[in-house]
Amino acid sequence: MVSGLLLMPAHLLGTGRAAAAPGPVEDPASLVNPLIGTAGSVNTFPGPDMPFGMLQWGPDTTPHRAYGGGYEYRDGKISGFSLTHLSGPGCRAAGDVPILPVTGHLPRNPGDAVSGFSHAHEHTGIGYYGVTDDSGITTELTSAVRAGLGRFAFPRGTTSRLLLKLSGGATQVDGTRARAVGDREVVGAVDSGHFCGAKNRYTLHFDIRFDHPFTDSGTWTGGAVRPNPHRRTPSAPPAPGTGGMYLTFDTRTARRVTAAVGISYTSDAGAARNLEHEVGRRGFDDIRQGGHDAWNRVLGRVRIGGGSHDQQVQFYTALYHALLHPNVFSDADGRYAGMDGRTHTLAAGQRAQYANYSGWDTYRSQAQLMAIIAPRTASDAVTSMLNGYDQTGLLPKWAQNNGESHVMAGDPAAAIIAGTHAFGARGFDTAHALEALVREATEPNANRPGEAVRDAHGYLPADHTTWACCNFYGPVSTQLEYDSADYALAAMARSLGRHDTYRRFAARAQDWRNVFNPRTGYLQARLADGRFAPGFTPATAYGFIEGTASQYTPMVPFDLKALIAARGGPKAYGGYLDSLFTDLRRPSGTNADLGNEPSLGIPWQYDYLAQPWKTQGLIRRIQQTLYSNTPAGSFGNDDLGAMSSWYVFSALGMYPETPGTDTLVLGSPLFPRAELTLAEGRTLRIDAPQARPDAPYVRALTVNGRAWDKSWIGFGALRRGGSLDYTLDSRPHTDWASAPESVPPSDTTGLREVHTTGDHRGARHLFRTNHRSR
Repeated sequence: MVSGLLLMPAHLLGTGRAAAAPGPVEDPASLVNPLIGTAGSVNTFPGPDMPFGMLQWGPDTTPHRAYGGGYEYRDGKISGFSLTHLSGPGCRAAGDVPILPVTGHLPRNPGDAVSGFSHAHEHTGIGYYGVTDDSGITTELTSAVRAGLGRFAFPRGTTSRLLLKLSGGATQVDGTRARAVGDREVVGAVDSGHFCGAKNRYTLHFDIRFDHPFTDSGTWTGGAVRPNPHRRTPSAPPAPGTGGMYLTFDTRTARRVTAAVGISYTSDAGAARNLEHEVGRRGFDDIRQGGHDAWNRVLGRVRIGGGSHDQQVQFYTALYHALLHPNVFSDADGRYAGMDGRTHTLAAGQRAQYANYSGWDTYRSQAQLMAIIAPRTASDAVTSMLNGYDQTGLLPKWAQNNGESHVMAGDPAAAIIAGTHAFGARGFDTAHALEALVREATEPNANRPGEAVRDAHGYLPADHTTWACCNFYGPVSTQLEYDSADYALAAMARSLGRHDTYRRFAARAQDWRNVFNPRTGYLQARLADGRFAPGFTPATAYGFIEGTASQYTPMVPFDLKALIAARGGPKAYGGYLDSLFTDLRRPSGTNADLGNEPSLGIPWQYDYLAQPWKTQGLIRRIQQTLYSNTPAGSFGNDDLGAMSSWYVFSALGMYPETPGTDTLVLGSPLFPRAELTLAEGRTLRIDAPQARPDAPYVRALTVNGRAWDKSWIGFGALRRGGSLDYTLDSRPHTDWASAPESVPPSDTTGLREVHTTGDHRGARHLFRTNHRSR
């Protein structure tokens, strides 16, 4: 967690004044502040990127090189400008091929070279990063999808070099190679991967071309520097296994060196083709403007009006962060590296192959937001997942590039695919998708370790030791993830008319009851002999992943009605929810941790108690306490847009509580006006003229002109556009959506199959269903 806020340069901060009029923002890209989330554990990156782009050329700082993002705002030195980053993961990743401009004598160990810098000489924005370091070198970066341009302006009268730190990636580098082609080009590749220490691998190929020749070059390994004796021949021999390559430029008359970079995950030739296709003869300003325009096209699909400048910056930066991943992974000619290690070509109709799926994080709201904002991209992303399934028999879990790490728990592909479908992105083979989900949920595979044990016991015993493979831990959390995955699968099956499949998996999802202890009112770890594990307290982490029993017990999003009843009814559950929010900023083990994904759905659960005013006030308090227009303006790893997508939904006054369904539970809008451009150009308007920081409470709501007295709505009712008109107030209105029939839906399918065992050791409510493959 990030404690405290950091100050930023004045030109990056808003004034906090209210906007003069609630007209819609015309240039949302200009409001994005890429420095939000670069301090603490959020791990975003400030470099330029395109929507879902392959190239993320940006700065890496030292000594606190942030996981994935590479940049920690509190650092004062830059170790290089690497070509790839991931936004917000919880482990080291990417950071491939850092390039560092230096002057003077070649450092004894070039791989350790760094440059000091100050934020006073740093500038960021959509499609641009620029900094002048303490030695006077100015670096400017911009990017297209698979290629980009870097400008390096050196001081007068100095020896000017670029260090290509081939082995300087953020994780283990297994191999490197580079060669000089003439005196204006370097071609090479790095082999890396190992996300969170896993065995996944990928190869990044690069082609770098310069606008004027380098006069000298060489390589290094550790402190051993080897000048290149062939620097004046058309092609220097490859230098495999090197730590890096240095290039020297004569900048006495032309002080600025421009480097054009193309990357590919298929081949050196692919990198060259990507460079030619996307940069060619285009100049720096042209590419920068192209990025600005591309972001305006996607950000402009949600046009807000009103609110303060800082609120608008926070909103569009969150939307920006939510749409950085997954990434284009195919070359401009359609070729891509498959999950099977082979090179494949896009099938007809697919525009791009996508990679990087932080499934455990993004299934909760990022996938749904992408389906609304960029439905064609979301559909291609699901097709990409199915391509990986066809190549390996597995859907992505936490897949980096074309390798699977099996990091985190559950079977998140089910919720991603079903959620994408539920929120209107349906340009993929739905029948094949459902077939893949059913197979993964029923047949032995590496994505669902322990499924056969769950089938046999009705739960995952905490003392079971032979899980076979694939990063199994946290049996209670894992079972809850399997339950949500089963229900998402069921929901998609129902929407496709497969009602037998729906009933089967909706019923199996109810086996959360087998780890619910009615004596304590919490979900708990359970042993193979049926006893609940001893030593329980509500703050226990035993059996859980990145959380406690208090934080995980609400994680039954598809049947909160049953959970509420099991915990003693609405009054008792309401008191439990109240206890979870006594400390937002520094949560204990008995508080919701809103910097981590398992807690993100909890604030919306007052709606299920017919107390929506509590959700409305709490969400506003969370927005104001945990988010700001500063480098520390978010809490917890952003996890490839997971936290940012939560903020976007919350600012629009809604949240997709139940994975795999189109259910939107309602809070209240942060802005007086919002217009969403949906598929086929339809418009959804959200008006809340009284919206202010201190006015989160709903007095009335109309949907398409009709009074609406429910604290939820299905996205299906909004897909064709329409209007939500709110009347807000600064005091709670306990009469709106307060009737029992106003609460969001719960699905009790399968609960009739629960029976009591009479086990005197505390084993109650064993749930059984037929889990055999069909």
